[in-house]
Amino acid sequence: MEATLYKDLNPSYTPTPPPPPPLPRLPWSHRLNLFNFVFLLFILAVIFSGVGIQGSGRSLDYGGNLVSFLKRFYPPDFTVLPMVLIALLETLEIAVLATFFAILLSFLIALGAAQNLTPRWVVLPLRLLLNLIRTPPSLIWALFAVAIVGANALAGVIALTFYSVGYLAKFFSESFESLDLSVARGLRAIGAGRLQAFQYGLWPLAKPLIWSHSIWMLEYNIRSASIIGYVGAGGLGLLLHTYQEYLQWDRFATVFLCILSVVTLLDTLGESIRRKINHLSNKGADIST
Repeated sequence: MEATLYKDLNPSYTPTPPPPPPLPRLPWSHRLNLFNFVFLLFILAVIFSGVGIQGSGRSLDYGGNLVSFLKRFYPPDFTVLPMVLIALLETLEIAVLATFFAILLSFLIALGAAQNLTPRWVVLPLRLLLNLIRTPPSLIWALFAVAIVGANALAGVIALTFYSVGYLAKFFSESFESLDLSVARGLRAIGAGRLQAFQYGLWPLAKPLIWSHSIWMLEYNIRSASIIGYVGAGGLGLLLHTYQEYLQWDRFATVFLCILSVVTLLDTLGESIRRKINHLSNKGADIST
């Protein structure tokens, strides 16, 4: 009543709104969902690992050792650049071929490993296969390939193809599982075939993710192709191993700079390609709506 009389005397008066009710506090048992439980386990694992990991026990000058080691890389010895460029070309060839074959195989496997596209009795064996492929690191796959086809670049292609399939097929299947299937189902309902429903209902949505994962895999394979040469699978790894064995860190730095330049260039181009694909996908989605 008093607020109404005051407002009549002072038209600019605005009454203070009542404070919002306090948010309800959930009991701890409700807050302990799966995500929080996993996060708690991770924090406990970090604490346990930090206690378990120990150094040498000796009093060492870590900073001085690092500076002394880095000084050995400078200045780089560019007299070996022609040899490094030849090995770099072979490394790129290994990475490109391995990524190409892995994309083809992964795309087919991912269609069978996606839970929203394939029956569960097909999904489970394929996912078990992918887990098996991802278990050995790329260097172990290279050892297997060298034992079968010999120490050459073909071994590198085979090793990185198998290793890449384990990850790309997983990424592709998760991309398919994250898509909205309503458009594809609508196309099927009006008489479109499976291929048409995939081409016009799923592929426009999946394409940016597929290309993004593929470009990332190519970048990764360039780095991996530089390492698997340590066991005879071609590429820059043989030079890295030789320079490391003879403590020629200035030449090692030249190889490292070449790898860094290629990876940086590919990352820049990949980002541009991803933006272009996303732009075209969004444009196509606007036109269809």
